[in-house]
Amino acid sequence: MKRCLLSIDWDYFIYTKKDNWGSYIENNKSLVDLWYKRYIQEKISGKDIKELYKLSPVWNIFWKKIKERFIFSKRTKALVTDSHVWSYNFAKEYNCNMVCLFDSHSDLGYGGLSSLNFEVNCSNWLGKLLKDKQIKEAYIFYSPYTMEKPDHFKQINRIYNVKYCSFNDLNKKLFVSAIHICRSGAWTPPWLDEKFTQFINAMGISYEIMDCPARKWDTKNLSFSQQINYLMA
Repeated sequence: MKRCLLSIDWDYFIYTKKDNWGSYIENNKSLVDLWYKRYIQEKISGKDIKELYKLSPVWNIFWKKIKERFIFSKRTKALVTDSHVWSYNFAKEYNCNMVCLFDSHSDLGYGGLSSLNFEVNCSNWLGKLLKDKQIKEAYIFYSPYTMEKPDHFKQINRIYNVKYCSFNDLNKKLFVSAIHICRSGAWTPPWLDEKFTQFINAMGISYEIMDCPARKWDTKNLSFSQQINYLMA
């Protein structure tokens, strides 16, 4: 029987220009401080940072579409974290043999097969699950805003069972053992965190929050010294 980990990254719903994407270490600076730094830098340039990041209206109907293609039960576990790296442990813990990933990134590992020799991290956890034979197959549903292409992962695609899909490619319903929703705060802006909470609640089943600290976003009361500190982050 196929037991699916449904893994969803909040950045699946967020559009920004290529210039605003980057590779970040997941720590407090990238979760909060760097967002204030970006805000101040854009303000100096006469721009409103909120205009650079757009939330797709699809987030409002996502769960309706999911429940047309996936089967939840009373035993389906739902978990929320900031980092996507937790999907590696959740797939193992809930005996999943496949992953369906909704994301702007494949998380297969960036740098070819050699990237799977590193420890598990937010950029290679899916590739590591395949390499370690924890799962047999992976289905990647790219965000319409992704900068990636399947051809970027030719080596991994040739060796492992990886499919790049759309909703219409799912011919039968899949049983979901666990759902993992990650905020990916280094890539998703803190002023959308309230929408993120609404998105989680719209799932309609109880969930557990693990390692997903609340972020305070208050640009109106930034002191001059705080602005200097953030610009040096």
